Amino acid sequence: MAKQKFNKETYLRWFEQMMLMRRFEEKCAQLYGQQKIKGFCHLYIGQEAVVAGMMSAITPDDKVITAYRDHGHALGCGISTNEIMAELFGKVTGCSKGNGGSMHLFSKEHNFYGGHGIVGGQIPLGAGIAFAEQYLGTKNISVCFMGDGAVRQGSLNETFNMAMLWKLPVVFIVENNGYAMGTSVQRTTNLQDLYKLGLAYDMPSAQVNGMSCEAVHEAIESAADRARKGEGPTFLEIRTYRYRGHSMSDPAKYRSKEEVEEYKHKDPIEQVRKEILSKKWATEKDLDAIEDEIMNRVNESVEFSENSPYPAAQDLYAHVYHQEDYPFIIE
Repeated sequence: MAKQKFNKETYLRWFEQMMLMRRFEEKCAQLYGQQKIKGFCHLYIGQEAVVAGMMSAITPDDKVITAYRDHGHALGCGISTNEIMAELFGKVTGCSKGNGGSMHLFSKEHNFYGGHGIVGGQIPLGAGIAFAEQYLGTKNISVCFMGDGAVRQGSLNETFNMAMLWKLPVVFIVENNGYAMGTSVQRTTNLQDLYKLGLAYDMPSAQVNGMSCEAVHEAIESAADRARKGEGPTFLEIRTYRYRGHSMSDPAKYRSKEEVEEYKHKDPIEQVRKEILSKKWATEKDLDAIEDEIMNRVNESVEFSENSPYPAAQDLYAHVYHQEDYPFIIE
């Protein structure tokens, strides 16, 4: 893999995207501690290269769907910090109108189809989105993310079978961060190279370094190209790492400080920063200015969210059923 393939604009975009995810999530952790964000909250800190590498490899018309660790994916797809933070606050100005919270971010406008709280529930939905694109005759693909715990679900096997049978334009990605909640992969499966699950269906499958934007981009670009040609799905096991616990209520005492520090030495943001500086594509001052602008956006999103209203009681059933089909729903 040659880094020369990627230009200055790509590296600066990766840096900005990953730094936005990192600073947004750090702010979320702070706000959760202040009880301004309630309920479940799963942070993406450490895994940013997966989304950054994906976004440079797909088109704006492609569809993305994921599980409940979804803040980074939503930001990558272009949903504004205001809409996402307001959703975390449960405000009506949020991208899911304040009804979804952290685990159920959604924006049809940005081709982001969730944020799903049911483990593995998004896997057949990701294939369904791909089926729709195939049926409509587009060249768009579906990128379907899941966690390493979700690959134990029966829905994965059913979906893989149908996706291969119908050659659906979908890229399945398991973000293997090593732990299903607090249980390590080693303790939950005899098959620790998860990409091999796809081989049972003759699905092209590969393992990818998820701490490298370059590696992620190239793997997803290749899989997307296959899908657009009508050659069907690909299964990628992207090995990454989360620095925080499974959720904000998880102190992550099941792993050592040494393990976490080992991965921090591979931090994707620092790797991209070093590349930018070594190529003299920007100075430290330039990168600091990007960080300052990002922090301003994040802080503005907090102010926006605090000043936004909560949903009205009469909106309890809104956006759940199609009104014309269910006229009995109260106004």
